[in-house]
Amino acid sequence: MVTAGLVLISAAALLHVWIFVLESLAWTSPRALATFGLTREQAEATRQVAFNQGFYNLFLAVAAAAGVVVLGSGGPQGVGAALALTGALSMAAAGLVLAASDRSKLRAALVQAVPPLLGAAALAVGLAAR
Repeated sequence: MVTAGLVLISAAALLHVWIFVLESLAWTSPRALATFGLTREQAEATRQVAFNQGFYNLFLAVAAAAGVVVLGSGGPQGVGAALALTGALSMAAAGLVLAASDRSKLRAALVQAVPPLLGAAALAVGLAAR
């Protein structure tokens, strides 16, 4: 179960790095406009907010990935678990906030929230069984 949790948390971290790229580096690109359903005018008007939000996603990914690396390399289990679970559960919580704040974004919220939530659950069960 630990391995499954680490794989799911890693996938979630990679997704959040991609979200960082879209929000902070490519916000007005055709890809980001299509992904977020924005017009160019809307993207220009929200560029600074998106830049900041992208870094939040990057920081969540870094925390989760650091935990995966610590656990995967045999480092201190408590440190690795704390980092991986904090990153993953924060990603899941952000997805819940998105779903609660804009029901039209439910699909995006599920994509953002489900993998890290499943990863956190699998990791917790696996670590508890050790």
